[in-house]
Amino acid sequence: MFKLTDPFGTAPTTPPFKQAVSTGVPWHNYPVTRNYTLGQLLDQTIARCGPQDALVYADRDFRLSWFEFGEEVDRLARGLMALGVKRGEKVALWATNVPHWIILMFATAKIGAILLPLNMNYKEAEIDFALKQSDTENLFIINGFRDFDYLDCIYKLIPELKEQPRGELKSEKYPCLKRLFFLGPEKHRGFYSLNEVLSLAVETSWEDYYARQAECDPQDVVNMQYTSGTTGFPKGVQLTHYNIGNDGFWIGACQNFSSRDRVCIPVPLFHCFGCVLGVMSCVNHGSTMVLLEKYDAVTVMMSIEKEKCTAVYGVPTMYIAILDHPLFSKFDFSSLRTGIMSGSTCPVKRMEQAVERMNMKEITNPYGLTESGPVMTMTRYFEPSFERKCTTIGQAHPGIEVAIINPETGELCDINEDGEICCRGFNCMKGYYKMPEQTAKCIDKNGWLHSGDIGHMDEQGYYYITSRLKDLIIRGGENISPREIEDFLSHMEGVQDVQVVGVPSKKYGEQPGAFVIKMPGATITEQDVMDYCRNKISWFKIPKYVHFLDVFPMTASQKIQKFKLRELAAQLWPDA
Repeated sequence: MFKLTDPFGTAPTTPPFKQAVSTGVPWHNYPVTRNYTLGQLLDQTIARCGPQDALVYADRDFRLSWFEFGEEVDRLARGLMALGVKRGEKVALWATNVPHWIILMFATAKIGAILLPLNMNYKEAEIDFALKQSDTENLFIINGFRDFDYLDCIYKLIPELKEQPRGELKSEKYPCLKRLFFLGPEKHRGFYSLNEVLSLAVETSWEDYYARQAECDPQDVVNMQYTSGTTGFPKGVQLTHYNIGNDGFWIGACQNFSSRDRVCIPVPLFHCFGCVLGVMSCVNHGSTMVLLEKYDAVTVMMSIEKEKCTAVYGVPTMYIAILDHPLFSKFDFSSLRTGIMSGSTCPVKRMEQAVERMNMKEITNPYGLTESGPVMTMTRYFEPSFERKCTTIGQAHPGIEVAIINPETGELCDINEDGEICCRGFNCMKGYYKMPEQTAKCIDKNGWLHSGDIGHMDEQGYYYITSRLKDLIIRGGENISPREIEDFLSHMEGVQDVQVVGVPSKKYGEQPGAFVIKMPGATITEQDVMDYCRNKISWFKIPKYVHFLDVFPMTASQKIQKFKLRELAAQLWPDA
């Protein structure tokens, strides 16, 4: 079945499938799952690969070996303990891919805290919701991103910061919030600076630190990701050490990662793409992480050449920006062999170009959702044909059952029959934070996690996506909830009703488009709608297109026919 030699052992044979359900077959001699905390996984890698590069920023003088990385993690973890951060407390992080992002990720994991990565594009309404809904006790921020000032935003939301002593915050709006930190050396009123936290490490004894680590359990929640769904604001997906530790291992195995690999990671760390597919796959296999603070095509190409990267990650729009860049031919990509193109539909042409022009002959394509840890299926570096790489989402990870289930009957579909893609196994989330009803809708009584995507499985156990059950918009790898934008725009003066749909886009896969019914006598324009959103919701959620209607297409039972709005959007904006 497989033409390439597999260094881990014999490649798996194809099971005699009768129905569209499979459990991934391991192809090397490691156990399918390992029962470790993230701290234990990191310590094992430090023991194996100590003097080798762990974390590198090629655009600045920043390079840490695994030994040095571990020391920074321990300093920050002990400093947080000295300030009173307890096991089970949430530590929100609102930042770009700054050097201490990953250090904080493992520092919180080692002391049993829960990292809460916040989208760096969030604006005031979104950060307000996340802080309230998560009951977070701690918040780390940087200055800001693009034209949005995080500090100004936080002082506006929490004016008490400028008057109350640090560590003794009492906010009526955020009653759980105790401490705020600035992820840098600068001092700001009401915040602990990073340097101050690190200097407090000496206040925590090694005995207390080790005792705290011993209390941590692999089944504890370690990461809470806010993900957009189809119903209103995002939901907090609770992921455990066991979920993302094991998923990271198999993501790296699918790319044949080892301590010889150097992985360029220009994708945001606040997404699972960055912190699980990127960081956890590298930590599991001792591969070097080559980070970018924010995406820039030239910096990606420079980092690949300078650090001789063997892998690079990106959504299709990132690859398009690199492949079509006028300076592309000036850079050397000969060190590359693998990587990931994911986040939205992968154009076959661009996958071919990545293989031919960027030397990525072993490029891979994973599939999943935040709730599934996030990857449930993935193509592998030793796929027998290029067609498999481009048109499928691979096979199930070892230890994960993936099934195609009829959404009407709940029964397993036959081979090559379309149904909803579902999974269960070590990867599935612990549930949505404080949302038991939403959790029950996502994970059924039989333990199947429902993706909302429609697809099928072929005779070799490869999966294909054909459409979506839910209205989620995916713009260049960013999940966008139409309901969230609809709820927001419904408060705009002059808007009687609004419906948001995905508009097909050649560059981004989809763009949000809004259909608006005006209040009688209202004179609002398309630009007014866009301006109302600016600096209030994330830029990528702002409708790219606006069209006014007198009525929405309705069913006989007076339900809005969104599929007709999507058809109209494709006609109105064919060159999106």
